[in-house]
Amino acid sequence: MATEHKPKPLPFIANFTAGAIAGVSEILTFYPLGLVPPLLLEAPKRAVKFAANDYWGNTFLNLSGESKMTQNLSTLTGAAAGATESFVVVPFELVKIKLQDKASTFKGPMDVVRQIVAKEGLLGLYSGMESTFWRHVYWNAGYFGVIYSVKSALPKAQSPEGQLFNNFVSGAIGGFAGTVVNTPFDVVKSRIQSVSRVPGVTPKYNWTYPAILTIAREEGVAALYKGFLPKVLRLAPGGGVLLLVVEFTLGVFRKALGPPYI
Repeated sequence: MATEHKPKPLPFIANFTAGAIAGVSEILTFYPLGLVPPLLLEAPKRAVKFAANDYWGNTFLNLSGESKMTQNLSTLTGAAAGATESFVVVPFELVKIKLQDKASTFKGPMDVVRQIVAKEGLLGLYSGMESTFWRHVYWNAGYFGVIYSVKSALPKAQSPEGQLFNNFVSGAIGGFAGTVVNTPFDVVKSRIQSVSRVPGVTPKYNWTYPAILTIAREEGVAALYKGFLPKVLRLAPGGGVLLLVVEFTLGVFRKALGPPYI
């Protein structure tokens, strides 16, 4: 009996590059051109997201003994990719939050970095690490977990165009699900990172889960979903574009490299 042919996994750099290309594509599609330069900081996040998801997917497959991905493994892999991503993106997120503050007097991204390092040291760039960790774990677990579910439910594509459509639909629904799950953590992260640290003073919002309870108690649960609509209107279709571009780019790489990658 013939065994099913399984292409060799692409190198890490291929997945990293595909994620970066997808990130730039998403930014250029959904952001006004005036915001493109600062938001190009998002591209490294997307690169790490997809490269880490591929790495952890292969790792968990080997550890579990499964021959192919399952629903539970997809969700676990997404969570692990989100955890990995969080360690890389905290300084970028902190700079973005500081620049978005209406009371900000910073002249630009490098000015934010210089002032934070001068006042708080290098570790100051990792303010909000814990909340960022949970934010990315939940978004990626929802995103990649739902992508697996939707792809399994959709009819198998009969053409390259159909495959692109399936990827976009799966990614868009995954982006919606990830945003629903992680928005409370995003709200908390923004509050933690927007406040400058004062030596000897414990901030009101310091740790993620106590902060969620504080906001829900003082402002109502709806406050945890502040800004949800514009966020999901960007991240749902953005998730579709990400997956579509990543899968298309990886397909190009496979054809260019040839066997054993195809």
